[in-house]
Amino acid sequence: MTNPLFFPKELSWLSFNERVLQEAADETVPIIERLRFLGIFSSNMDEFFRVRVAEVRRRILLKKYQSEHDDPERLLHQIHEKVLKLNKKFNTIYNDCCKTLARHNIHIVSHDKVSHFHDSWLKQYFRDKVLRHISPIIVTDDVDLVECMDDQHAYLVVEMIKDEQKPEYAVIEVPTDDLPRFVQLPPEGSKKKKNIILLDDIICHFLSEVFSGFMVFDTISAYSLKMTRDAEYDLHHEIDQSLLDNMSRGLKQRVNSEPVRAVFDEDMPEHMIKLLKKKLHFSSLDSLQPAGRYRNFKDFLSFPNVGRAYLENPKLPSIESQAFSQFPTAFEAIQQQDILLYYPYHKFRHFTELVRQASFDPKVTSIYLNMYRVAKKSRIIGSLEDAVKNGKKVTVVVELRARFDEEANIEWAKTMTDAGIHVIFGIPSLKVHSKLCLIKRKEKGKVVRYAHIGTGNFHEKTAKLYTDFSLFTCYPEVTQEVDHVFNFIMNSYKRFDFKHLVVSPLNSRQRLLKMIGREMKHAKSGLPSEIIIKVNNLVDREIIAKLYQASHAGVRVRAIIRGMCSLVPGVKGLSENIEVISIVDRFLEHPRVCVFHNNGQHDVFISSADWMTRNIDHRVEVGVPIYDTNLKQQIINILEIQFKDTTKARIIDAEQKNRYKPRGNKRKIRSQVEIHRFIAQQENIK
Repeated sequence: MTNPLFFPKELSWLSFNERVLQEAADETVPIIERLRFLGIFSSNMDEFFRVRVAEVRRRILLKKYQSEHDDPERLLHQIHEKVLKLNKKFNTIYNDCCKTLARHNIHIVSHDKVSHFHDSWLKQYFRDKVLRHISPIIVTDDVDLVECMDDQHAYLVVEMIKDEQKPEYAVIEVPTDDLPRFVQLPPEGSKKKKNIILLDDIICHFLSEVFSGFMVFDTISAYSLKMTRDAEYDLHHEIDQSLLDNMSRGLKQRVNSEPVRAVFDEDMPEHMIKLLKKKLHFSSLDSLQPAGRYRNFKDFLSFPNVGRAYLENPKLPSIESQAFSQFPTAFEAIQQQDILLYYPYHKFRHFTELVRQASFDPKVTSIYLNMYRVAKKSRIIGSLEDAVKNGKKVTVVVELRARFDEEANIEWAKTMTDAGIHVIFGIPSLKVHSKLCLIKRKEKGKVVRYAHIGTGNFHEKTAKLYTDFSLFTCYPEVTQEVDHVFNFIMNSYKRFDFKHLVVSPLNSRQRLLKMIGREMKHAKSGLPSEIIIKVNNLVDREIIAKLYQASHAGVRVRAIIRGMCSLVPGVKGLSENIEVISIVDRFLEHPRVCVFHNNGQHDVFISSADWMTRNIDHRVEVGVPIYDTNLKQQIINILEIQFKDTTKARIIDAEQKNRYKPRGNKRKIRSQVEIHRFIAQQENIK
């Protein structure tokens, strides 16, 4: 049975994705953004099946080796039920979005609604642009579809029928790597009316041209299909290593890269569904889901706005940090004070400029950086390459197991090695997830260290989409410990005593439990006590159990959890002093922050670590205390603005129903807009 003290993290994750779907359904959200939220939902769901559902499926296969009290079969059934409900909502919302688009003179044209005028234009487009990229897979007994299909793409399953003969089948990959998914058709009549057709529909419209001369048929039809594989990442984080040792070689092969889900056009005939189930080797553990006609909705993340500007969110311009801009160099700015930036409200350029200046500054001797995810065209890596040319020692820790960025990071590692950068692949048993940069500089004959410690990646693109904190400091005790972290990564057999930094897997769990325990002592002594948490995921059971104890002791606990939350708030006798909200809006909430009241002497930390077992015990993560009083207060003020959100905040309750936080008779507050205004005021920008 499911433990009533801990909401299943997989179902909690689906509740998070339902909040994304709420944004797509919200008619106050600009219509182009609503479509893009559908793309986010779809992309999230792909990853959910690749990782979360695949892991539950693995637990079922390995159940005889486990001593857990949970019921993975029941959980998988609950997941499938919830996913089906969400898919139905998704289809309804998509149809509503299409109607709203039409009211703004933007029409998504299906292949069976193409006008004679557009048919002529599309025929030329198909022959000139599309046909060269189509290589059908003819489905025969000798073809293994699982080997032939990629779970990053959508497919069309084609059925060809001649008289009463047995149908023939083929599979076509929709070639979105080579061509745009959305094609704007030339104006027909009124220029106000904008028509967009999907690449899928262009192929469907000219199916006969693809197969004529090769296959004989009287009728031909196509239905969409998207397959999702078991990603098999982080196995040792999800399943005890001793369990893996007991697995047979055959079972390991069986769970490796198998499909775990196929989503298909709900109009697909039953006999074709049966064929696919057989060809994809589907079992009762796998998810075969009917849905709308289009698959791979993640491409809708980049749905083009061919209409008026107001159909998208208005820009919130990034703000210049006065702490940096009033000094000629970044180093002089950091010498004056610790600097805190909050992206995307602040400009990420301040960090890239620090690295650029370090690349040629004669006083800089060495640069160290953790690389988890970086942009495809990374100015940061370009500056590191320049630093090598200028005789600096540059060391980059590359995490090759960054989920779904493995290939990109391998290529970057090769590029940097060729440029003379010392590339390290971290610790074999620990994923390096910290967000650190350390620059050593010779000043007056002494080595002075400058450090960046943040909650987000060194990624120029996501810094415009994700909210994240970055601390810049030359505080000697802190920067010395950042140096120790890099030494630990390079020489994991060495042990360091971290008094300032909270470092996983070395001291995070002890420090967190100790600080929660201190708040409990204060509450029992009649002193004020409070814990504020902001993380992406809260699922570690020992930490949650400690928070329950704190609640029972009278400690007020407030949390902002974007994604998975296994803690059950508001239960009498258990968690009545715990309040949890979740905010989903135009920017992805990504910071990890915790505030401990400490009898009025607030301890404030920013960190790279979520409160998950893997982040606390199985990764290299770094949290840093904020010592500057003004910066502490700035973080607390930002958190308070979010707790006052009455527009995009949802209440996380025992059933995770995603009810919006009620406004009552208070003024409407949208925290991300308010925070932009707050930071602009802090920077004296009118």
